[in-house]
Amino acid sequence: MTLMLIILIVTIILFIWGRFTPDIIALLSMISLFIFGILDLPETLSGFSNPTVIMIAALFIIGEGLSQTGWTALAGQKFIKMAGKSTTKLLLITTLGSGLLSGVVSNTGTVATLMPVTISSAWSIGTLPSKLLMPVAFGSNTGGLLTLTGTPPNIIVNNTMLENGIEGFSFFEFALIGLPLLLIALVYFKFIGYRLLPKNKTNNKPVDISTTFHKWIEAYKVDGDYYRLRVRSVSPLLNTKIGDWNFETEHQISILRIKRRHPNRLKGNDPFIEFPTNSTEFLYHDIITVKGNTEAINALMIKFRLGLLPLEPIADELRNNLINQEVGMAEIIVTPKSVLVGRKIILGNFFKRFGVQLMAASRNNKPLTEREIKVKAGDAFLIRGIWHDIEQLKEHHENLVICGSPEGMAKTITNLTYKSYIALFALVLMITLLVFKIVPGAIAALVAAGIVLITGCVPITKAYKGISWISVVMIAAMIPMGIALQKTGTAEFIANGLVASLGSLHPVALLGGVFLLTTTFSQVINNSATAVLMAPIVIITANTLSLSAAPFMIAVAISASTAFLTPVGTTTNAMVMTGGGYKFMDYVRVGAPLLLLFLITTLLLVPLVWPF
Repeated sequence: MTLMLIILIVTIILFIWGRFTPDIIALLSMISLFIFGILDLPETLSGFSNPTVIMIAALFIIGEGLSQTGWTALAGQKFIKMAGKSTTKLLLITTLGSGLLSGVVSNTGTVATLMPVTISSAWSIGTLPSKLLMPVAFGSNTGGLLTLTGTPPNIIVNNTMLENGIEGFSFFEFALIGLPLLLIALVYFKFIGYRLLPKNKTNNKPVDISTTFHKWIEAYKVDGDYYRLRVRSVSPLLNTKIGDWNFETEHQISILRIKRRHPNRLKGNDPFIEFPTNSTEFLYHDIITVKGNTEAINALMIKFRLGLLPLEPIADELRNNLINQEVGMAEIIVTPKSVLVGRKIILGNFFKRFGVQLMAASRNNKPLTEREIKVKAGDAFLIRGIWHDIEQLKEHHENLVICGSPEGMAKTITNLTYKSYIALFALVLMITLLVFKIVPGAIAALVAAGIVLITGCVPITKAYKGISWISVVMIAAMIPMGIALQKTGTAEFIANGLVASLGSLHPVALLGGVFLLTTTFSQVINNSATAVLMAPIVIITANTLSLSAAPFMIAVAISASTAFLTPVGTTTNAMVMTGGGYKFMDYVRVGAPLLLLFLITTLLLVPLVWPF
């Protein structure tokens, strides 16, 4: 037990020190337990096969699917639009929005989604990001208490109960305390917290996607070259192929995209042909997006009896019709050593070597209007392609340099596709399986994640990037610590300390002690690690006093998510620190009153919902 306590104390000190990442600390702790003979090999590695770890990894994939298919960005923008020009409304909506989103998406994913749109909105209505970002972080931490899968501590305490033969919590049972706490957070920030938030001036005024498009329009003069044409029933193009006609040389136009009005997947006709080739066939009612000057378009319409469709304002046209979750746009610059220098290229063509369409060009900050261009070093091009292909251009850094962040822009796309609804279906299916307890939680999450991956809602590479491996490895490596605490009697020793000091008092006093001990840990070490440490201790304490474990385990879940006093307690707190220009004491000043309110609410409400 002495050796176990030493390893536990050293682990906590390393977490507080912060010199190493949490996963490294957890792995060192796990290996120490094996080296000193406290655990055997199966016990040491048991965390990596634990259902909790599998479920959390799957949830990251589901969250990435929702993000990649536009749901989180759409929800974030809707929340912001509702606020109008009111700072108070914006504060409440972003806090509520982060809370609701984090009930189904990871806390980190929620903040990552809402942070750029929150910063942009703060600047646009004349306030500072520091008045909004901390509430977003705290709201996401609180919103994780709305569902069983909202945050890892919920899953950890639930699985600990199941492993000890105690009935776990239902999917929405956490909302009985999570929803009141979220409402309290909203009221707190409206009347108290907003006044305590600092006014930190930061240099992070962002360029949003609309601004980016307007910049491109001005730099490349693309506002007069794009048209949408409809293939009529009398058109000679009907049932012919692009290669049958000499569009580029004879008609001086480029076909960028085709939208099928009557798609038939059984016949291989997709709703959109994003990059038409010579073998692409024209069908009745096809909508063709073309690039060319007015005279060429007029001649094309007359010759092929095509109908002209009205264009939206060009920025909306680019955003709504030429980019989506799969296809995007970016700006690139040709390097002096590029193999492209000296070559002649035609704007509008599909550049197979790099997998992109060349939309427009600029030289010395002046747009190039001719169709055929001899490339020079420093030329800038507006390109269109699959997001993945655009990102892969980084590998061709000797030829091209990408301006900005295509990956960041991709997550701002809000137009929904059929894959968006598949991702939503996967989430609803998982919730249904969990609510009705049809299959274990880990299986439900794996089924939903499998649907997201198999249907291509998120590419496998991006799905794996979306998993917070530091969190997954840390939880897997910390689970053996919980086993060791029980095996060596250390958990019973700490539990006896709680019983000796608070057991003779009312159970509410013990509930408060559990809350305060857990929240103290959560301020300096990861909330998942905190839950892993506290869950077995609380189970033993409740059993020793012949009390129900449910209220105390709920208190562990709540207090593990109350890391409001430091920027290192949770990833979300750290994420907003730079964006809001926060200092350590800002968290203490804003978070301490909220933490006190959560403690009081827990002591009053939890015993009523989950009796001792």
